[in-house]
Amino acid sequence: MSGSQAPGWRFLITPKWIAWHLFMVASVIGMLWLGNWQLHRALSGNGLSWAYTFEWPIFAVFAVVFWAKTIRDEFRPPAVAEAGESDIPLPAGAYPAAAGAAAGPGGAAAAEEDAELAAYNAYLARLHKEVQGHGRWHGLR
Repeated sequence: MSGSQAPGWRFLITPKWIAWHLFMVASVIGMLWLGNWQLHRALSGNGLSWAYTFEWPIFAVFAVVFWAKTIRDEFRPPAVAEAGESDIPLPAGAYPAAAGAAAGPGGAAAAEEDAELAAYNAYLARLHKEVQGHGRWHGLR
């Protein structure tokens, strides 16, 4: 690791993340305290509190799992598409301009996929034509 590059975990000690950690610790302690409180109520005769006695610790576990997954996702951010790749939604059947220009080792596979796509689009068009008008009320207007 070079001296100019910060370690990958350094984001965990930024003010935003410290606030997040403190919130998680406080919320887990609060949920465990609420579970303990419900246990004491249940032991004193409140039957409904038995469900809450187990529910609050489960909520605390969910919070810890969510917190851990958030940290894990921050370590491994989602893959970013290359610039210009899928940044504009295209209508069905439309192809990006560069897709047809790239004829290389995968040219035959791309042509086969295009044929499959065309067949699928024709199937969808046929289905649309068959069901057109279905579900409408054909009574007096």
